[in-house]
Amino acid sequence: MRAVVQRVSSASVEVDGKVCGAIDRGFLALVGVARDDAEADAQAIASKIAGLRVFNDKAGAMNLAPKEVGGAVLAVSQFTLYGDARKGRRPSFIDAAEGKAAKVLFERVVELIRREGLVVETGIFGADMHVSLVNEGPVTILLDSRKTF
Repeated sequence: MRAVVQRVSSASVEVDGKVCGAIDRGFLALVGVARDDAEADAQAIASKIAGLRVFNDKAGAMNLAPKEVGGAVLAVSQFTLYGDARKGRRPSFIDAAEGKAAKVLFERVVELIRREGLVVETGIFGADMHVSLVNEGPVTILLDSRKTF
């Protein structure tokens, strides 16, 4: 499982011109599910997102997690995180999970982050979404459940 996590001062997602998820301060987490991901991958990514300490403390050091600053998470499914463009110019998405399996694990990530006490908004799985954000910093972190945390 992969996630691109951006520290934001605001973020929202629209489907068909209607906002379906929006947050103020927190994380925009774009989450991709691989075809061979399992529960352990969802747990690893959710735990890392919920506990990622990239918000500034009083001394200005990135030392605080989203819960410590009243932050929330906008989670958006994004199978294109498994796009492989090493050959040619058209990416292959063969490593991305099939829709039903991906949806189950994406929803599990959302559930696990909520269990950590964070408010989580989402887009609509599988929809054509328009995501807007104000990246604060900018801070962007790449996570991969296959790499040792």
